[in-house]
Amino acid sequence: MAVSSTMLALGTPAPDFILPDVVSGAVVSRDDYAGTKALLVMFLCNHCPYVKHVRSGLAELGRDYADADLAIIAISANDIDQYPDDSPEAMAKEAADIGYTFPYLFDESQQVAAAYTAMCTPDFFLFGPDRTLVYRGRFDETGPNMPGTVTGSDLRSAIDAVLDDRPVSEQQYPSMGCSIKWKPGKVPAYFDAAS
Repeated sequence: MAVSSTMLALGTPAPDFILPDVVSGAVVSRDDYAGTKALLVMFLCNHCPYVKHVRSGLAELGRDYADADLAIIAISANDIDQYPDDSPEAMAKEAADIGYTFPYLFDESQQVAAAYTAMCTPDFFLFGPDRTLVYRGRFDETGPNMPGTVTGSDLRSAIDAVLDDRPVSEQQYPSMGCSIKWKPGKVPAYFDAAS
């Protein structure tokens, strides 16, 4: 089922996370990146056609900003009992195959996804130097069944504004994607209300 992001209120502080990276095996937290000017948290998964549509663009984004004062984190929170293609082993293979240069974290408890009010995959949250939300929304205007080249223009514009100490435009459009696959009994109230 395709849904759009919740558009969490701008200015919201970045929720903490302490999650395992499926590639390195390291435990990664929000505060590991306290010294960076910007923090990008992306909720992804392997099987969703909306993520498949942008995954090469996400890998390119990681390479393009590798030397920038930006931390990039990807998180998958889907219920792997229902969606085994999103297991940590499959996530690690996906990261290697596509060339993700950023940590790809597994949120087994789904508590981090709920704290961010993640609604869909992909879902993007960009935080500024004080770790308050400055951008949430789409990667760009393209989609799996829409014409156009994936550029990441919407997200890149927001990142560049933060890195250049400029205000981020408040004209932001929701991301659209596959709904987060919640475990039975774990569906948060905001998700039920919006879906």
